[in-house]
Amino acid sequence: MKSFEYDLVVVGAGNAALCAAISAASKGALKIALLESSPKKWRGGNSQHTRNLRSMHNEPTDVLTDSYSEDEFFDDVFKVTKGQTNEEYARFVISRTPEAVNFAKKYGVRFQPSMRGTLHLGRTNAFFLGGGKSLVNAYFNSAKDLGIDIYYEFEALDLKFKDKRCEEVLVLDKKENKELLFKAKAFIIASGGFESNLKWLEEAWGEKARNFIIRGTRFNQGKMLKSLQKNKAKIIGDPTQGHMVAIDARTPKYDGGIASRVDCVSLGIVVNKKAQRFYDEGEDFWPKRYAIWGRLVANEEDQIAYSITDSKVQKCYMPSLFEPIVCNSIEELVKKINLDEKALKNTIDEYNKAVVDGDFNHTIQDNCYTKGLKIEKTHWALRLDTPPFYCYPLRPGVTFTYMGVKVDKNARVYADDESLFENVFAAGEIMAGNILTQGYVAGFGMSIGTVFGRLAGENAFDLIKG
Repeated sequence: MKSFEYDLVVVGAGNAALCAAISAASKGALKIALLESSPKKWRGGNSQHTRNLRSMHNEPTDVLTDSYSEDEFFDDVFKVTKGQTNEEYARFVISRTPEAVNFAKKYGVRFQPSMRGTLHLGRTNAFFLGGGKSLVNAYFNSAKDLGIDIYYEFEALDLKFKDKRCEEVLVLDKKENKELLFKAKAFIIASGGFESNLKWLEEAWGEKARNFIIRGTRFNQGKMLKSLQKNKAKIIGDPTQGHMVAIDARTPKYDGGIASRVDCVSLGIVVNKKAQRFYDEGEDFWPKRYAIWGRLVANEEDQIAYSITDSKVQKCYMPSLFEPIVCNSIEELVKKINLDEKALKNTIDEYNKAVVDGDFNHTIQDNCYTKGLKIEKTHWALRLDTPPFYCYPLRPGVTFTYMGVKVDKNARVYADDESLFENVFAAGEIMAGNILTQGYVAGFGMSIGTVFGRLAGENAFDLIKG
């Protein structure tokens, strides 16, 4: 079997992997290989679909308004995870996010002011000019300039260990359909979660998973996670937990990306297959609550729901990938989405009667709410009474999974006996479960990937140079 020898092998080619490879190469001379399982046109994993990075800052910057303290950032993470987060690790990442923005700029990533509307992110998230694809392209250009060898359609299959030391990775050259070995002094695993592995999702979720849509890349099959598990790495996290969003049900099975998300949920009502509301649509600002809606829809019958608004709020949110279903009456709408007419009318009538008039303002937690319903709407409650009506069908959209490997704050991977592997590091989705256990706050995955990617690269360099 043909083999290659390197100082460092980085498995994966998304944000975390690229940050790791660039950080290692920028510290000094190393022979580095970057293994990307996808073709070149699909390179970058889920990072190609991102838009921003969440960052703390104590005063306005060129890309962020006002201030966003470490404490406020952590409070946001604490709320979405319902307190189930490692505060030490979360604050560790948060405190390093300003450096992450500067690192991105240094290696060619450009930023723009954030968008307005239901996102409310101008103060908290730095937006990439051109989106995640431009970020990935900038990092690939920097990697090439630094002399990193990039292998496309080279899928890492298995890690070969001797005691606590990884000696090589078995790789499939997809174009030639040949297995190869990559030997190295250190390995960084940044190949994502297992969200694209439909069989694995069904093992965790049961038949519900058959109706899930994968928002990102089809190449995150979890093979490195399986290999690490087989080699007695310390596995953490619940396989059913992850970043799951309510997205347009008409989205393709893979790679719908950001554009598939439906952002009008907080501005109307959401009903299930029985035309019943099942959660408070106005609980909090959309970036703090959008990531719970995937799980909510996943637990409804047939994993389907419908977001319904009327003409009053159409300029308050960003349209999704597909045109909404537009109807001039509820009678017309139920025929198009195949719901029970009487049930939907009753739901809307009860909701409309319960609305307490206030001053509608989608940019703040306003005083428009309902009173007297089994499930109240606490903000942005407006009557559905002004045709045309707009509807988006919703499905659970899986972004990435939280089950992964335990790491220390140098990005080194733990074995299941709580010792550390000698030369294996992890960054990105495969270790995000050290911080994220449930829920999600917009842009935090990119923060974790950048911070731990840099740590993995820098510490791998130090290990190799001894």
